[in-house]
Amino acid sequence: MTTLVATDLDRTLIYSATALGLDMPDAEAPRLLSVEVHESRPQSFITEPAGRMIAELAAHPDAFFVPTTTRTRKQYRRINFPGPVPRYAICANGGHLLVDGRTDYDWNASVRQALAADCVPLEEVRDHLVRTADPAWLLKEREAEELFTYLVVERALMPDSWPKELADWAEPRGWTVSLQGRKLYAVPRPLTKSAAVAEIVRRTGARAVLAAGDSLLDADLLLAAHEGWRPGHGELASTGWAAPHVVALPSHGVRCGEEILRILLRRVAALSAGS
Repeated sequence: MTTLVATDLDRTLIYSATALGLDMPDAEAPRLLSVEVHESRPQSFITEPAGRMIAELAAHPDAFFVPTTTRTRKQYRRINFPGPVPRYAICANGGHLLVDGRTDYDWNASVRQALAADCVPLEEVRDHLVRTADPAWLLKEREAEELFTYLVVERALMPDSWPKELADWAEPRGWTVSLQGRKLYAVPRPLTKSAAVAEIVRRTGARAVLAAGDSLLDADLLLAAHEGWRPGHGELASTGWAAPHVVALPSHGVRCGEEILRILLRRVAALSAGS
């Protein structure tokens, strides 16, 4: 049986220095492997065992390892995993599908048509965000691939009520809001990771979908999978999000990324043996 393994990246498989969650004595900390460099500095890390498991998963004859991220294509291409380059990758929360590292422009065109039909334009949402955000806690405002927008905020200064107020404004306009660390995303509702995963399933004929993710932008991905896992940290954990087929892992930080990979490899092996 062919299995599609769709995994979120940031704070699910890979971790910045501030998100590592190394709560043990320094002498007992795991050896880390840098998998992303940004502006000549290491940016994201995994444990060494996680690196070996990613390489094994990417090379598995009965699985497609599909990195599935809200990152733009440029941000995704900074990541350098051990092992073979994945045949498929999903960027911009489903807005871009990469095949052998190249953009599938037909897929992107179909996504843009769906957004134009169901959502108010990006410019209207960006204008609202900039007008209502307080400069006292707004650090940056960014547009991603002309598909969605996000703010970088100072969480300690931003009122707790503001994301909810923004979500209430965005919902009838066809947009959703997700707060992840210092980033607050505004994303069109039809722009989903699960839609892009369904397209890869159609192309590959995969019989099972396994998924992992930590944020509300991963909820649709987890719900669409046959089996899913979420870390003990992140937006899903903090809101108590749950589904019958999604396992809530208790572990946190980079060690949870390693645990997720170990589980995924075990499930791929079991599904392959049962085919």
